[in-house]
Amino acid sequence: MSPLVETVLFVFSLVALGYLAGLTEYLKPVSGEGISEFAVNVAMPLLLFQTMVKSDFHGVTPWSLWGSYFAAVAATWTAGHLVTTRIFGRDARAGIVGGVSSAYSNVVLLGAPFILGIFGPGGFEVLSLLVSVHLPIMMMASIVLFEMFGRGHGKTVHPLRIVKSFLRRLFVNPLIIGILAGLAWRVTGAPLPNFVERLVDALAGTAGPVALFAMGLSLRRFGISGNVRPALALSALKLFVMPALVLGLPPLTAKVAVVAAALPSGINSYLIAVQFNTGQALASNQMTIATASAVLTTSIWLTVVVHVFG
Repeated sequence: MSPLVETVLFVFSLVALGYLAGLTEYLKPVSGEGISEFAVNVAMPLLLFQTMVKSDFHGVTPWSLWGSYFAAVAATWTAGHLVTTRIFGRDARAGIVGGVSSAYSNVVLLGAPFILGIFGPGGFEVLSLLVSVHLPIMMMASIVLFEMFGRGHGKTVHPLRIVKSFLRRLFVNPLIIGILAGLAWRVTGAPLPNFVERLVDALAGTAGPVALFAMGLSLRRFGISGNVRPALALSALKLFVMPALVLGLPPLTAKVAVVAAALPSGINSYLIAVQFNTGQALASNQMTIATASAVLTTSIWLTVVVHVFG
């Protein structure tokens, strides 16, 4: 078995184990919530902190990475919105849910351990540059669209309210705190004390396996309940169209960006649907279908990028 195939199987086996733990009720739903909170609020922020402190980013130019990736996001989000509203006849608010579901990659819970396992620390450094702006940009887009479509017809869009909502959510997010804290420590040029470094290394080392297991538990909690056809259409956009639109990058950056774009949607698309109070089943089904399908589709895209970029 090739190392590439073995890593893909390892990653998705951890997701499957989490799903089975929920399916068999070996772990209670409240356990899943606790594991997810530990992964997102403790382990992943420390992994990002560690990366910001120690990495040199190998001369990666973030502007070309961000430009190429988010151009693909914008195109796929638009396509998802149009598919949801024009083909399946849903309203504009559901269209937003469809758009975000087709363009919001699970770059943290699934992407971080996946990229680290496939491309090593160098690949994770590239992903960290993407993670540092992925959440703020997607969050701002969601808030703006919520202000425009989520409050009913005839209500005024308030720019100040958009900015306040964005900043409030941004600076209490543990992932953003981890990135900013790491950058702040990096600026000082001081090494981490041995005790702190050991503590960070120990907790950051759990981020990948715990995040994948927690993701499997989440999938069991949401499941599939109707809206299968639109969910399949949005999953096709997410898994096939979006990665094909990431263009014009140097080899390692291109490999990471394409694979990140090929990742299935994460829980944030469902949370946005809950906030809008529309499209919850659509977002849940799309996330579950895309994640299950990604076992095959990510393997295809990994084969493509290795063949094209070496």
